[in-house]
Amino acid sequence: MRSFTFFGASKRSAPISASLENWSETLRRATIAHTAKLLTAAALLAMIPAIYALLTSVSLPFLLASMVLAGGLVSLALHQRGQHEASAGIQVATLIATGLVLTLADPRLGDAGLAMAVMGPVLAALIAHRPLRRLSWCSLPLVVALGLAASLLELPATPVDAPVLMASSAAGFLVAFIVVAFSAHRINGAFEVHDKAQISAYRHLIEHVQDTVLRLSVEGNILLASRSSETLFGCPRYQIVGHKLGERLHIMDRPAFLTGLADAARDGRSRMVELRLRQDDPHARTSVPRFVWVEMQLSPIIDDAGAGEHFDVIALVRDITARKDAEAAMAEARRVAEDASQAKSRFLATIGHELRTPLNAVVGFSEMMAGGIGGELSPTHKEYADLIQQSGKHLLEVVSMLLDMSRIEAGKFEIRAEAMEAGDIIPACFSMVEPLAQEQNVRLVSEIEAGLPTMIADERVCRQIVINLLSNAIKFSHEGGLVTVSVKRQGQSINFSVRDRGIGMAPAAMARIGEPFFQVQDGLSRKYEGTGLGLSIVKGLVELHGGTLRAMSEMGAGTTITVLLPINGPATKPGETADILQLHREPVAAAPTSWPDEKRKAL
Repeated sequence: MRSFTFFGASKRSAPISASLENWSETLRRATIAHTAKLLTAAALLAMIPAIYALLTSVSLPFLLASMVLAGGLVSLALHQRGQHEASAGIQVATLIATGLVLTLADPRLGDAGLAMAVMGPVLAALIAHRPLRRLSWCSLPLVVALGLAASLLELPATPVDAPVLMASSAAGFLVAFIVVAFSAHRINGAFEVHDKAQISAYRHLIEHVQDTVLRLSVEGNILLASRSSETLFGCPRYQIVGHKLGERLHIMDRPAFLTGLADAARDGRSRMVELRLRQDDPHARTSVPRFVWVEMQLSPIIDDAGAGEHFDVIALVRDITARKDAEAAMAEARRVAEDASQAKSRFLATIGHELRTPLNAVVGFSEMMAGGIGGELSPTHKEYADLIQQSGKHLLEVVSMLLDMSRIEAGKFEIRAEAMEAGDIIPACFSMVEPLAQEQNVRLVSEIEAGLPTMIADERVCRQIVINLLSNAIKFSHEGGLVTVSVKRQGQSINFSVRDRGIGMAPAAMARIGEPFFQVQDGLSRKYEGTGLGLSIVKGLVELHGGTLRAMSEMGAGTTITVLLPINGPATKPGETADILQLHREPVAAAPTSWPDEKRKAL
């Protein structure tokens, strides 16, 4: 017998969806209304013989019929006003009160009146909420106590005729039984219809869901397969039902499947595994099996009423072959990109070292020629020697930048952090860029805060950072412009800021600061020279020091580049890293290849 036991359920009970709760409440209210009508109809039918008995001076049948009629009418009125719980309470109270009257009228213990009173809590269990159910059951001891007292005191004083009492008790109990049986039958019938509708909905869902749904036994036999399994397995589902799923899995994946199945079936735990499943192809021209990647979610079927340890398992299977192919392609592309990056770094390092030696000779001998060591030169030849010297120095700077960039990308740039004064490096940096500033007619100004603390950093690297920033600021300044360098303390860091009043940068260019070979003005018609490595090297050196690089710019108003370096130096001290701080970990190489092979790969 079903009832609305979930109304007022405890927190330990399973959650019920809102739609089912609304449906159940509607059913409960309809059952209360039909029960009230049934009580009223039964009382009206019993009223005719009750009136006849009243005319013969027997009032008990009329009293009982009047009580049931009044209870039915009041309950029906409350239901029409929307007071459904009160309506159910009147019905329960009517049965208990009628049973109490019969119990008091019959001095015997265990009479029909007590049985009728018991029907009240039974009816409450079917149509009432928990508070009313508790109250109805608590009233039964009172009925029993009053019946016992009436039996001991030999009440009533004037006993009712035995035939009349027997007929009244039988009629009352019959009405109570019919009311309870009708409510139980109506609720059971409604739930059976609802269960069939739910089963039909679940069957429709399983048959039309895109993923394959399988029901597996503890041994891994396929007990049920959804319609989509025919597409996944490449054969009609009747050919796989009854067979072991493990026979269609790749031999390397069977242990993982059996482990997941055991965890789900015996331990009641859900598991997710990725497997290779054999897919049939009736049109295949070869006997080589075709495997597809699937993702399988294994969930146990737990019967709340059973206490066994073995359960069937629901397997939700999804084809992930496309995802696996994409992952493999991405991994291959990443490997190729890493190989190309490493080859590029090795190429730059090798070419850089190979170019430095002849370039040093070109620069050295051109200086000797311009100085007249090999003999006095004519003005034209001296001009040629100066041009050779300038071009050679420019190439040396480019090669030095390439070498620095390759060492930073390879994670092999050495950091030697020592105590230094941040403000002392500015004059030396000014002297390095003074010729460029005079050529551009740009004035250099320094703003150094007094009382700066001693910081732990690589002085050589800090000078290179400031020189690169100054060179950029001078290059992009207007003629007669001003470049300001400020050094101050900012929290636990030293702030190096270089500000110019040059052309500025657009927001799109600001987002790309630090990218290798990126320049604000690109193309063959660009006005400003350079390789685009200056800020990229600065960014790499700042990150090696555990600092940050910030930029603010406005088109036509200038740019401010700020570098924040920690006062206490990098988080990793040189002594802890054998004087080498790596930006990236190098993957383990299989075997070194010869330079000719790398040269051919780069070409």
